[in-house]
Amino acid sequence: MPRWLSVQEQAAWRSSLSAVQLLNAAVDSQLQRESNLSHADYEILVRLSEEPKNALRMSELAHRALFSRSRLSHAVGRLEKAGLVRREPYPDDRRGLCAVLTERGFETLAAAAPGHVETVRRAVFDRLTAEQVAQLTAIAEAVIAGISPPPAAG
Repeated sequence: MPRWLSVQEQAAWRSSLSAVQLLNAAVDSQLQRESNLSHADYEILVRLSEEPKNALRMSELAHRALFSRSRLSHAVGRLEKAGLVRREPYPDDRRGLCAVLTERGFETLAAAAPGHVETVRRAVFDRLTAEQVAQLTAIAEAVIAGISPPPAAG
């Protein structure tokens, strides 16, 4: 017999789903309008900018950005055509590829970041107390832990 959602659970599910969808749309719209980047493109640039040498193995980048390898390959291809990223052989294993943030990619990210942060701040953090931010973090981490596969061995 299915375990149906209670009225309270259904309300929580629907409001959280709506919040995520509206937030994603607002962020994507702002990035497209002001920086000609999709939210996915921005996420890739951010992930690369946070790494030493601004580079990540493609498989690791896909894992961290929560992209399939195919989706990441297409996105990196678009960013590569725009001169924001380049692909290089992985230094320790020539069979693998790294995505590397270019200088132009870093400049594009630096120009896009203030508007992105302001959008996120206005949509989320300006509306929450410090206690709610802590609760949101705990809730999101609990949901992620329940969905994410365990890390690969080795």
